Formats: sequence, structure tokens, C-alpha cells
Amino acid sequence: MELHMKQVAKSYGSKQALNDVTLTLKPGITGLLGPNGAGKSTLMRMLATIETPTSGTITWNGVNIAMHPNRLRIELGYLPQDFGVYPNMNPVEFLEYMAAMKGLSIKSARKRINELLDILNLSNDRKRLLGGFSGGMKQRVGIAQSLLNDPSLLIVDEPTVGLDPEERIRFRNLLSTLSTNRIVILSTHIVTDIESIAPNIALLSKGRLVAHAAPEQLIQSVEHKVWNYIVPASSLQDLQECYTIGSAVQRSDGIHVRIVSDQRPGPNASLLPPSLEDAYLYAFASLGVKS
Repeated sequence: MELHMKQVAKSYGSKQALNDVTLTLKPGITGLLGPNGAGKSTLMRMLATIETPTSGTITWNGVNIAMHPNRLRIELGYLPQDFGVYPNMNPVEFLEYMAAMKGLSIKSARKRINELLDILNLSNDRKRLLGGFSGGMKQRVGIAQSLLNDPSLLIVDEPTVGLDPEERIRFRNLLSTLSTNRIVILSTHIVTDIESIAPNIALLSKGRLVAHAAPEQLIQSVEHKVWNYIVPASSLQDLQECYTIGSAVQRSDGIHVRIVSDQRPGPNASLLPPSLEDAYLYAFASLGVKS
């Protein structure tokens, strides 16, 4: 099972949304991480066969999906960023409708729907109207519709936007469970959504692939480059203009500023263990990109 992108580019008139993206994905979760406007959703739509590349190729198990989209569509599950539900339907009605759209038989669809409602902890709400569901519950329904055909490729685009912290954790755990025998692509600009569940991370900026590595490798890239610097409040603005700052926390002895920098920001600055967020900030700061 393999999804391969080779020199993929996408333009809309004079705007270049993606440029020369080459990437190979295998089973497991790959986190596609980048700031808003990096080209993540454009790439997701092409992988979902909604759009085609301006140039380059995307192949699924060796088959060009632009030329033969149905080869992938029968094995694809997709949860777009702007996924919506019909508020006057209940989960069963909505999922039966989506199953019919996917060409599933009524018998197999009903069995699969019951399984998914149980897996996603929605069985007790199967007759409630979707209009009364919370954001997290609607996202679970969205995942259910993407799993109706038991896909080999699951694409989820910014799935935790608008969810509360508990729902985000539950959603991440669910994706981790689903990733055993399929390729899962999780597109987000939120580092914490992927650092605990994605063994591979692709960083995208201004339509270009900046890095593709394991979290450990990315974290290693900022070893000895993360500093804790305690300063008075009056110095914070100057620091922000000169350095990449991960956080600033007020304490009794001053503001503790977490700085990502090749150089020690001051004589009293001390090294900190790096995190994935530090690596993310460092990668984009080196390109002059605000995350």
C-alpha cells in the first residue's frame, strides 16, 4: 500500500498554491503540518481526487489517480475541513444516505453503520437530530461517513478546529486506533494534534515541502537551540522583534521567555529540552514564515 506524489504542483491562474511536492506515504499516520495558507487543503483535495495537479503525478499503488480516479475512490475515506451534516436527519439516516452515495448495498451499509456508531460512541444518539449535536459529535459522524467503505486511505483536513480540549484528545486517540492497517493523513496547523500520534510529519510552507521526517528527527534539529530567558516585562517587545518566541509566562522573578535561536539570547539564558513545537517554529522562522 503506497501513496506517491512526484513533483506535484497546483496553480490557480497566477497564484501558485503548491510547487514541486514529492512525498511517499505508507501505512500509519502522517501529519501534514503548516501555517494557514501553506497549501495543505489544496494538497488534500488533490489526494481526494476532487482536483487534479497542474503538473506532476499522484499515484495510488502505482496507478495515476488523475487518469484513473475510481481506483482510489473505492478505497478512500475523506473528512474535509468544511464537512457539514443535514440538521434534520439523525445519524442513521445521514449515514445511510452517504452509504448510498458511495454505492454500498443497503444490507452491508446497515451492518457497517451499526459497527461505526458503536466504535464512535454514538449508539445512544442514533435517533437524535444532528442539528442538536456538539461540534465533537458532528466530527465523529464525519469520521463515521469517511469509514463507511473501510478505506485503505483516510484523509482528514483540520479535523479539530472548533473542538474543546477533551474532544480533541478523544479525536486524536480515535485516529491512532484507526491507523493500524491504513494510510491516515492528518492535515493541521496545530502541533499538539499530531505530536503524540504521528510517526511521520511533513512540513509544508508556501506550497513547498520543507521537511519530511519522524518527530524525533525534527526535535533533534533544534537540540541546543531552545532557551529559557528571564526578562522584565519592558524587554519583551524587543525580544519579539529579534527572536522566535514559543511562549512567555509571567513569574514572580520576571517573564520566562521560551526562545528558539541558534545563538544564546542573553548571558543568563539557559538551555531547555526541545519540543516538536520548537522544531516547527524554527523550521518556518528560517524561511521567514510566521506560523
